[in-house]
Formats: sequence, structure tokens, C-alpha cells
Amino acid sequence: MVIGGGLAGSMAALRLAAAGRSTLLIEKEKSAHHKVCGEFLSPEAVGYLRQAGINPIALGAAPINQLRLSVGNHTVETRLPFTALSLSRHLLDEALLKHAADEGCVVRRGLAVDKLTNEGASPAGASWIAQLSNGESIEARSVFLATGKHDLRGWPRWEPTARGLQSDLVGFKLHWRLAPAQTAALRYVMDLYLFRGGYGGLSLVEQDIANLCLVVRKPVLRKLGGWPELLSSILAENPLIRACLGSAQPLWDRPLAVSSIPYGLLGSPFSLRNLWPLGDQIAVIPSFTGDGMSIALHSAALSVEMHLAGAAPADYERKLVGQLSRGMKLATALSRAVVHTLPRHAAPRVLSLFPQAMSWIAAATRIPATAIVAHPPLRLAGQGL
Repeated sequence: MVIGGGLAGSMAALRLAAAGRSTLLIEKEKSAHHKVCGEFLSPEAVGYLRQAGINPIALGAAPINQLRLSVGNHTVETRLPFTALSLSRHLLDEALLKHAADEGCVVRRGLAVDKLTNEGASPAGASWIAQLSNGESIEARSVFLATGKHDLRGWPRWEPTARGLQSDLVGFKLHWRLAPAQTAALRYVMDLYLFRGGYGGLSLVEQDIANLCLVVRKPVLRKLGGWPELLSSILAENPLIRACLGSAQPLWDRPLAVSSIPYGLLGSPFSLRNLWPLGDQIAVIPSFTGDGMSIALHSAALSVEMHLAGAAPADYERKLVGQLSRGMKLATALSRAVVHTLPRHAAPRVLSLFPQAMSWIAAATRIPATAIVAHPPLRLAGQGL
């Protein structure tokens, strides 16, 4: 059983089904939906998607090969050490979930798992019992937990007092339609902007839609009063973002939001037989790195590979932590620094003197190339059985 139909859950379900395992995926949303996400696909993420038969370019993904950092009136630009893509989660998650169904996974939508227990399962090989929101009980030998930034009731992935986490941030996301000149100026670019108490990104996704995503410290947000005041403050502080959004039209009435994001989380508080935490349930890297989606896909691929080989979830956790630890520590340290005044204002000067630093940071926070899980390419989505 896979709980959650996002990138990690769908990738795990797809690979399990392709390996011939009887697989059920439970997704609480009835239809495609947006999520708070920078929507940045690194080469590692693109590679995993192509292994799975998903071609982001065919879905309309926008290429990105430049990074533009702005703080107030100061701007620094550099080329990324790779070409990335940007595609909305609304489109990408749905494509991957449908492809998992094409591979033979049974997908049930509009249902939530209200309770998950490993007690009282039948002796026929099942380890877990899931109680669904419709009153149904389902038994499964193994569970892959992929509920993203939301914890399954009774299975918290972290303690509020956990050390080493940056958990005082609130995330917002809003899609915009820019004016033609601003759309052209943003093409191939990821705008990374730092502001008082937070940072964010602005880039194009499919159909020339601009995705604005940001995080801000809770005390700063409370002092400002809410989203409208926060956006006004950012536009007043940053001329580049103000010029881009000044004549733009928001595509939603209000932004999506998520709170208490545990940046720096790496590892799981529970190590139980046949329970495999994936994606944000085991690793949450700060969003400015653009590696969150690749980590979700990687955790799914690695967990399935080790599960099929007979390894235990604890073995998987040790291996994943070893692969991601260096990049996670660097990313979390930088994320903590840039939400404070002195490091934020020093960033453009430092990067002007050492422009290669942004490329180094981008490369250092990626999944190591040696960690990528190879898999024979599956048939392309849409080709049917």
C-alpha cells in the first residue's frame, strides 16, 4: 500500500507495479490539485521522470539555465551548472499518478487514511491495517508513507523541539500571468530573491505561467499581519520583483499556504518492519536549492529497489541519510543565514566577488550522481498497455 499520490508515492507505486507487486495507492484528493512548491526540476529529477516514462518537455516544462539573485536594489546573475526544467505540480503529479495506474497499480482517490496500525493484522502475510475515511479497512504487507508535508494522524515525522531543524517558516505559493515584456525577461531564468525574514523564487512553468513561491519566518508574518501585507512589503523592498509583478494578474484568489515546514529534517522517528517513509516524510531540504522534487523521486526509487532486494526500512534510511547528509547540512545552514539581516544584505556583495559560489552551492546541494538508482526505462506515458 502506498499512502499519498504525489511524486514520491506515485513513483514508488509505479516501480512496485512494474516489478509485478500487487500495489494499491490511496490519494485523498479526488482530482489534480496544486501544492506549495517551487516546481523546479533538477537534472536528477528529470532523469527519474524519464526512467518512469514521463517526458516533462512534452508536458510543456519551461527550461531554466540562469539564476538571478536579488536583495533590495542589488542583483547578481550567473549561469546554472546544469539546465533545469520547471513544471507545475498540478500537471506533473497527475501525469505520474496516471502512469502508475497504467503500470497496473490500483489507484483509489478521494479517500484518506484515518488510522494506520501494525497490530491485529491477519496471519496471511499482512503487517499493516489502514482504516479509510469511508469506514473500510485494508490490510497490506508493506506500507510506503508518502503524505508529503502533511503527517498521517498518529505518525508524526518530527518533534517540535527537535534540534537542527528550521521549523519556524510559513510557505506561500501563487501563480501569475505576467505582462509580455516581463514574461520574456523571465524566460530561462530562476529569480531567487531575499527579503526581510524570508526568501522566495519566481520562474515560468508551462504555458508561460509564472510561479511565485516563498517562505517567511512566522514572527515576521505575524508582525506584518498576513499575506497582502507580506506581498506589499516584498514589492516595496525589491524593485526587480516589483517590476515583474507590478502589472501581473494573479491566477488564484488567494495563495496556497503551508506552515511549520521542518527544513533540515533527515531521517525518520520510527523504524518499523515494512514501513517505508518517502519524500518529505523523511527528508525536507530548504526550497531555495530546488532539490526537493528530486529527493522525493530518489527516495521512492531507492526504497523500492531496497524493498525488492529484501532490505529493511532501517537499511534504506541509513543509506538515504548517508547520501543526503552533506547537502542537507549546507542547505539548512544557508537557509538559516539568509532570513537574517546581515547575511541577507552581504549576499550580493559576496557573490559579486565570487560569482562561481552560486554555481558551487547549486551543485553541492544536489543528490550525488553516484547515488542515482538506475532503472530500465518504462514505456512512455500515454502509449497504453
